[in-house]
Amino acid sequence: MAALRPTTLLALISSFSSQVIAGLNRSALAKQYFGNDAPWYQDRIPFFETSDTNITEVYYYRWNVFRAHQRDLGAQGYITTEFIDDVSWQFFPSAFLDDATQFHFNEARWCRDRRFRLDHANFIYSADFDVRHFSENMAAAVYDAYLVDGVQSDITALLDGMIKVYDAWQHDHFDTSKQLYFIEPLLDATEYTISSIDASCGVDGFTGGDGFRPSINAYQYGNAIAIANIAALAGRSDIQDDYRTRAELLKTNVQNHLWNSTYQHFIDRYYANTSCATYWDFIRGRELVGYLPWLHNLPDDVPEYAQAWAHLTNSNKFAGTFGLRTTEPTYEYYMAQYRYDAGTGLRECQWNGPTWPYQTSQVLSALANVFDQYPKTVAEGIITARDYMNILSQYASYHYNKNRGGYLNIEEDYDASNGAPIVGLDRSSHYFHSSFVDLVISGLVGIRPSAEDILDINPLGVNLDYFRLEGVIYHGNEIAVQWDVDGSRYGTQGLVIEVGNATVATSSSLKRLSVNITRQAPPQPLAPVAKSIQLQNLKLHAGPAYPVGSVSVPNSDSNKVQDAIDGRIWFFQEPTDTYTISHGWQTPAGDGSEVWYMIDFGSNTAVTSGLLAFFANATVGVPESYRIEVNSTSGWKAVANPVTPSVIENGITWTSWETVNTSQIRLVFTPPLGSPSRLVEWKVYSDFVDGTVFV
Repeated sequence: MAALRPTTLLALISSFSSQVIAGLNRSALAKQYFGNDAPWYQDRIPFFETSDTNITEVYYYRWNVFRAHQRDLGAQGYITTEFIDDVSWQFFPSAFLDDATQFHFNEARWCRDRRFRLDHANFIYSADFDVRHFSENMAAAVYDAYLVDGVQSDITALLDGMIKVYDAWQHDHFDTSKQLYFIEPLLDATEYTISSIDASCGVDGFTGGDGFRPSINAYQYGNAIAIANIAALAGRSDIQDDYRTRAELLKTNVQNHLWNSTYQHFIDRYYANTSCATYWDFIRGRELVGYLPWLHNLPDDVPEYAQAWAHLTNSNKFAGTFGLRTTEPTYEYYMAQYRYDAGTGLRECQWNGPTWPYQTSQVLSALANVFDQYPKTVAEGIITARDYMNILSQYASYHYNKNRGGYLNIEEDYDASNGAPIVGLDRSSHYFHSSFVDLVISGLVGIRPSAEDILDINPLGVNLDYFRLEGVIYHGNEIAVQWDVDGSRYGTQGLVIEVGNATVATSSSLKRLSVNITRQAPPQPLAPVAKSIQLQNLKLHAGPAYPVGSVSVPNSDSNKVQDAIDGRIWFFQEPTDTYTISHGWQTPAGDGSEVWYMIDFGSNTAVTSGLLAFFANATVGVPESYRIEVNSTSGWKAVANPVTPSVIENGITWTSWETVNTSQIRLVFTPPLGSPSRLVEWKVYSDFVDGTVFV
């Protein structure tokens, strides 16, 4: 765990009465949490602190995860990846997977740089392939992002693509006799559930066990509502009416058929028919997935459905000592291990009890919706805001990885009895398969985005002495929310809402506050296109021939050579320098001689600037010197009028030179004596690019 925070406050005088606005020192916080990579975050993220230092640290770590998973595809812009590096079941060459996209948009909607979510959404809904590897609620997540920035044109242009994806589910995963969606648990991203294990008679459960699950039906309800709302913005009333009707039908059928009054929970019914499973029968137990209808505000606000929330905090049901169980311990095959990684013998992913950040995030988002939209449920007193905070704090603790020296490293799944990761494969590190930033901003702080010109704050951080969030762009306005239980932290007791540099609402207690807000255009992000991106290793996968990377060092690992132009950047420090998940091409230890990395574009390309990212730690150092050369008719020559500042370790070095047309460019550098250098990424541009974020 990091040391205690230094003081990071600045005092700014407000024109609102005699209030004092206490601003965070954003530069100091960026440097503290991101080191030399701080400039990337400075203008892109909202800054935050709270009296719970674990939550504060994990908040910034999760922005680091967000940054690491922004993959530059070149002309197609950016997408957000799920795994830190390639896995065999992703879509090639992009590395796109759709199951965690809901979390990617939930986090990205708070990023001040809208390019990432805009590019990602455009990629999905203009794709020339079927993006449905898993069940998804992408349309709902894209609409939720719109609720933050308020730019209608961003989403109305996606409407036809959303309809295409929705109707594909209607075509192949909809039972017309029951008017509900069904899915195999594996394709719901939840292999080894009760339905799949029991359908196999307890023998396996990786595949099979198709069911009418609360998840896919809640997702399709959320997607239908989103499509209807977007159609209304686009003036397409026929689509609006159609999808509103679909949503209402789903709502009725989920409540009538997936609610089990015996279990007081939403649970699966079988679509599968096997010797141990009968079509339309309920499965024999509760699963955490049963809370997903609240993720999209599907259930009615009635006492009957409110009873489901009692299971969440019951230690004999979902509440494990260190996390939320995905099934209850009374299930016959609870935590029975069926599957192991063939290469290592390590346990593989299962959903028959382990704690998953994936569903923990979903449940917390659903619970925040309950406190926002379900007054009758809240009045039952079954679940409280303190429960939300307890689960959020418990979830934050997962990030301090017990199997990796306590380093901040979120993985796939965990053991609810001890809080340690279960799978622990190389692919598992820094896994972007959940949310956290959104849970802090929309839950703890309580910013509840709206389609109306309203700033609605419903904070759940009831056990905190203080918190402050600032730099959020909401409907084009910069806002901040602050809580100080006694005034000792910020000089003002109570809850404060700021728009711009003005205080617009206060309360002495932590309660809901709403203010009118004028919608403005958010900052317009720049969108430079790197000419150097090669998305996949050509020795492993067929793909476009250019650009191609090569190096001067014989017998270099082609995967690592390609890493340096694959559009990924991260600088995670690991407990051991195994170079397993570490990214980029690493040279031999320096002996005073030069090495080079060359990019062959395949044809003449105008180039004028570049991005260099070099990793460093105790054993890996940045180059002592470097230069940029292009191949001309007379051989290799240094670029004219170069701007080549000293290399920044674990950060970005921006370079530029006089524009030149060339088919080949290379970076020539000298590793430090006795140590290797690792080139994480080299991007080359036809335009002048220097890291400026906004127009």
